[in-house]
Amino acid sequence: MMKSASKFLAILLIVGVIVPAAALAEREIKIGAIYPLTGGAAAAGRELRAGAELAAEIVNNVMPDIDMSMAKSSGIKNMGGAKITLIFKDHEGNPTLGADLAKKLILDDKVDGILGCYHSSVTKTVSSVAEQYGVPMINGSSTSPELTKRGFKWFWRTTPHDVWFTKDLFELLKGLSEGKVKGVKTIPKNELINLASACEKTEWGSFVSEVIEQFAKEYGYNVRKSLLYAKEAPDLSSEVRSLKAAKPDAMLFASYTSDAILMVKTLKAQKIQPKLIWGQDAGFETPEFKSALGDSIVGILTRTVFLPQVVQLKEVAGQVNSLYKAKVGNDLTGASARSFTGVQTWVHVLEKAGSTQPADIQKAANALQIPGNELVVPWAGIKFATSGDEIGQNVLGSGLIGQYQKSPDGQIGLQIIYPFDVASADMIYPFPKF
Repeated sequence: MMKSASKFLAILLIVGVIVPAAALAEREIKIGAIYPLTGGAAAAGRELRAGAELAAEIVNNVMPDIDMSMAKSSGIKNMGGAKITLIFKDHEGNPTLGADLAKKLILDDKVDGILGCYHSSVTKTVSSVAEQYGVPMINGSSTSPELTKRGFKWFWRTTPHDVWFTKDLFELLKGLSEGKVKGVKTIPKNELINLASACEKTEWGSFVSEVIEQFAKEYGYNVRKSLLYAKEAPDLSSEVRSLKAAKPDAMLFASYTSDAILMVKTLKAQKIQPKLIWGQDAGFETPEFKSALGDSIVGILTRTVFLPQVVQLKEVAGQVNSLYKAKVGNDLTGASARSFTGVQTWVHVLEKAGSTQPADIQKAANALQIPGNELVVPWAGIKFATSGDEIGQNVLGSGLIGQYQKSPDGQIGLQIIYPFDVASADMIYPFPKF
């Protein structure tokens, strides 16, 4: 009996030398993904889930035709091929529910990390729970600037935030006055000087409203009307009348899907005719926005991080977009591209950490640098700030501004308008009549 026990112990020791103990133990890495799968932002939630699922599928299987390192081996190579398991939870756009779900994921599901949450208000509460329990969280799709100004030790954000995106808008306005926009003659600044904004009254929308006012002052524009409205409003008639009374040259919005659709329908019903309409991504980029409104959206601008034309600039974006389109039926969107990148970032962090120990993940995330050629989004890469007033913010991100246009065959899609050097079509200006 003693001899058998000694022999068994010797085998274990040999196995421990050949295969690290961590690789034997960690065959599954659980990431809690908290998204709005029902409610007013469910359309975006479906995109977010599909993007995350595709990234997990690529890392968990060998896909040698995809030009990114996580496609070259099955699972996390530095952890013995451990697979990523995504546990999805629906926060319904509710910050309190989001916090409760985060606790359940941490305490009951024993997740190794968290991904989410799209709504900045939900990301705020979920990340506070993660911080309390010392559980790493990577945020790929929330853009309130305040999220990375809290000095959190367990929170990292890959996407650019609304300060960057809103600055892009004002650079576009400036470019119009300087004759830099493709297909548009120089527009005197006084023809676009007066602005009006309507943003939903949430963590995200409130900050967008503030940032618009800040940049308007910096760039020399007048915000004639700035209003906040209740999210998922049943009616926006009074808000639109208030905007109309301000007689703005340009109208700026921050709305999720149901509100964005209702806002445009109400603008059309009241025959509002600004020279420019711009949306802060979110509801202005979901497939449902296009399908619900049809030709009414031609000429509308939206900021984003991904447009189909990116595939012409980056081969890897085309490869992943083809897989996504076959899976879902439409091109990657800003939402799905960012959730894909969020999972991809988790993969790189885990490869660097070599374990799921929170301290190892923290160290790896703070030292991470993913080159731009690995990403589907047109960023210079991913590298998180470890000092200053935006700890955990990716400093290598960037944005795009697209415009809905109709192709010769009648299809409506987004074309790149900004940055000017990668514009894929002439800009439609002024905004055509509804």
